[in-house]
Amino acid sequence: MGILEDKSNARVFYKYLSNVYDQVNRINWTEDMRSEALGWLEFGDSDTVLDVGCGTGFGTAGLVEHAGTVHALDQSVHQMEKAFEKFGKQEQVTFHVGDAERLPFADGTFDIVWSSGSIEYWPNPVQGLEEMRRVATPGGQVLVVGPDRPSNPLLRRAADAIMLFYDEDEADRMFKKAGFEDFHHSIQRASSLSPRAITTVARVPDEPL
Repeated sequence: MGILEDKSNARVFYKYLSNVYDQVNRINWTEDMRSEALGWLEFGDSDTVLDVGCGTGFGTAGLVEHAGTVHALDQSVHQMEKAFEKFGKQEQVTFHVGDAERLPFADGTFDIVWSSGSIEYWPNPVQGLEEMRRVATPGGQVLVVGPDRPSNPLLRRAADAIMLFYDEDEADRMFKKAGFEDFHHSIQRASSLSPRAITTVARVPDEPL
């Protein structure tokens, strides 16, 4: 387990990073990449969407352009304060402090469950994916963006010491173990020099967990 997969370490980390997160984040996770990912989802006019690990609201900003209602959740109060400054006065967005591995919502609540840049901090990513499946409607959609594992052995060792990095084979294992059957992965990248993101779009099975 990487250093930042410890939740207390992650909270301290984001307490300080939250002040510059928007500037740092857009280098590797751009508006074009977000738009591409949003294009892989099927939105209805009145869909209710959950943004798991919303951070400062970069994913939320894209979701509000497509969904009727967005619920944004994060464990870092400091990150959410930045997001609240952007969307707190919009009735379309509701904020929740909570844990991705223990989502405080009833089964089948959301048409779409989105998470970008959060899974790498989860100590038990399969449990988080199971929770995303649980709170989504049967037949609904789940989208998860995480960091693709570096191919270079030295970079991979360094990356794994910090947080979760995973490749398509590991993504297959995690999503299957969480009960998903219909899913596909895409690799996204801001530039040829940028780290790669692995984005998975999954259809929620009709059968409950």
